[in-house]
Amino acid sequence: MKRLHVALAVDDLEQSIRFYSTLFNSEPSTRKSDYARWMLEDPKVNFSIAARGGKAGVDHLGIQVDDDAELHEVSTRMEGAGEEPFKQEATTCCYFRSNKAWVRDPQGVAWETFHTFDTSDVYGDDITAPARTEKKAAACCSHDASDGHGETVAVTEPVSAGEGKSDCCST
Repeated sequence: MKRLHVALAVDDLEQSIRFYSTLFNSEPSTRKSDYARWMLEDPKVNFSIAARGGKAGVDHLGIQVDDDAELHEVSTRMEGAGEEPFKQEATTCCYFRSNKAWVRDPQGVAWETFHTFDTSDVYGDDITAPARTEKKAAACCSHDASDGHGETVAVTEPVSAGEGKSDCCST
């Protein structure tokens, strides 16, 4: 079974939790000091919000799967859509342990597919994305930087929360 994943970055976590709890008529299934997640059945969605210093708005979208066979299936479709997925195995991200694959759509929107197999007490500690081009950037660790020639380029590397960016995604 597959479930749509929507991750938002928010400025005020408590205000957003109140809003989405009312909208979904449900309290978060996971709640941390900087993160909340609703695993809804109607609509079938994994909806998460995080207040980790990033720009407010849609952080990324995804498809959550039940096992690694489904992960391979969706990752293969990502590749068939024209993008080579950036893969992460046994990564800790957003208080969960998961296997993942990332791509960006033609407009630059980050999409992930992931199989979560455990929880974690930390938001994220195992992101090792190498520098890649914008089209192949892993969403968890991408940010814009100057190329030294007046152009802005996408850079993919761990960015600490102290620099105004999250050190992981908002899954």
